[in-house]
Amino acid sequence: MPDDGLLRRVDAVQVPVPSLDEGLAFYVEALGHRLLWRNDDLGQAGLKLPDGDSELVLTTTSPYEPNWLVDDVPTAITTITKHGGTVVTGPLDIPVGRVAVVQDPFGNPLVLVDLSKGLYATTPDGTITGVSPGT
Repeated sequence: MPDDGLLRRVDAVQVPVPSLDEGLAFYVEALGHRLLWRNDDLGQAGLKLPDGDSELVLTTTSPYEPNWLVDDVPTAITTITKHGGTVVTGPLDIPVGRVAVVQDPFGNPLVLVDLSKGLYATTPDGTITGVSPGT
């Protein structure tokens, strides 16, 4: 584990929307955020936040929650459960890496994400063309 903490940064904050088109109309067209990627199969779209590399992720399938970037999801799960946390779900493969949901010893959910497969490669309009290795 890195000596400065297991949770590296907020990777994304998921915001539930009734549909991606409605969410994009508000967050892109009204509020001015730029679309980074859109994955209709997952019901998600990633938007750029201007002051950092965390994303605002619109989702039709998940609750409002932060996603924490970790170096390695299985290692993070081991550390958290060793110290009183529990696994809620996962780890699961996702297009860019792995994800799991755990609870800390106080019952708080933590969504853990690693980008072990890379980042989405996209066209200028946000269409995903694949995954580029490296983070």
